[in-house]
Amino acid sequence: MPEMNAMALGLLVMIFLVWKLDFVATLLGLKSFAIALPDRLRGMWTEEAYEKARQYHTDSSRFSIAKSVASLMTILVFWLLGGFSWLDGLTRGWFPDQPILMGLAFFGVLFGGQAILALPWAWYDTFVIETRYGFNKMTPSVFFADQGKGLLLAVIIGGPIAALVLWIFGSVSMPWLWAWLAFSVIQIIMLILAPVVFLPLFNKYEPMPDGELKQAIEEMARRCHFPLTGLYIVDGSKRSTKANAQFIGFGKTKKIALFDTLVEKHSVAELVAVLAHEIGHFQCKHVPQRLIASIVQSGVLFFLIGLATDGNGVFSRMLFDAFGVAQISPHVGLVLFMILFSPVSCFLGVVFNAWSRKHEFEADAYAAKYSSAADLISALKQLTVDNLSHPTPHPLRVWLDYSHPPMIERLEALEKHR
Repeated sequence: MPEMNAMALGLLVMIFLVWKLDFVATLLGLKSFAIALPDRLRGMWTEEAYEKARQYHTDSSRFSIAKSVASLMTILVFWLLGGFSWLDGLTRGWFPDQPILMGLAFFGVLFGGQAILALPWAWYDTFVIETRYGFNKMTPSVFFADQGKGLLLAVIIGGPIAALVLWIFGSVSMPWLWAWLAFSVIQIIMLILAPVVFLPLFNKYEPMPDGELKQAIEEMARRCHFPLTGLYIVDGSKRSTKANAQFIGFGKTKKIALFDTLVEKHSVAELVAVLAHEIGHFQCKHVPQRLIASIVQSGVLFFLIGLATDGNGVFSRMLFDAFGVAQISPHVGLVLFMILFSPVSCFLGVVFNAWSRKHEFEADAYAAKYSSAADLISALKQLTVDNLSHPTPHPLRVWLDYSHPPMIERLEALEKHR
């Protein structure tokens, strides 16, 4: 059974603090959504659309609270009843002399069980909440097809990567360094392969037909010295009415993909302004900055994972005792470290989200310079209303997990560039 040592007690406190902080932020978010339409939002929102957005966020917040409570209770019950020790013993019995297969079986059962528990929540969110407010266009067959494709990719891609990491941590000296280098190379390869191999598994990417929109985007790309190599329309409407755009490609090969829902709801000028914003991320070097930051962060994580899987380490012994697992091993250590690090990752997310919000302001300024601030303002207003976005989110929620600035702040900043 788990030992309530200093690490276990500290982790329990941190998990509850993070959960409580998120819970409070959710309640404050509900309170900050005024019942009556604020005067400053008139002209952007109708009374009917505003009330619909308020009800949508009320339902979504209640769902989020219920889901977070269930998730918290599940991990605590499994932990405190010795579930990790039981699962480790079970998979060791299946492959007693094959540590890599043992580890893969441990991952498979644990994350497979997690996926099964998450499935009803995903179903309710998609077919109850999103359907109730007119967003969902997905059929049950598409839903289960997506789930199956995701599982297949996890096995085909995640399985070999997990096996490689387990082999490194069980076979070489300074395993954290080699695992970090291997993971960084794989991360870059995935960026290259994703747009041509993985994304088309979920959506159709049709070449954009000749016409005013294509001509305007190509002209804007030339004006911004953006190496555009392809324009596509994505059938996003088969899943949701929510609009989106994607920039895909790596290095000097860049492609733009617009969801059909975005094209249907916006003028050519607005679409050009939205894409100018996305090009701004590339031209302001935000993409390589984030990639470098991600690689550096993964290096720190792998170093700490090395401590968590050290067979003779004091840190790893305390960690395994906290979860009631007798034998130190790479596969269990990886999972336990993920749980230990989860509260810390929430606070790291605060830093990265603040950095991301700064990047969004910079990309908006770029778009205002190379297209039109007025057109981008118009597009953002329409996207906010169409997606029933929270018009006045509470600062605590923004601080915790908003990667984009609140819409009011973006609009106020853009007004200065008109």
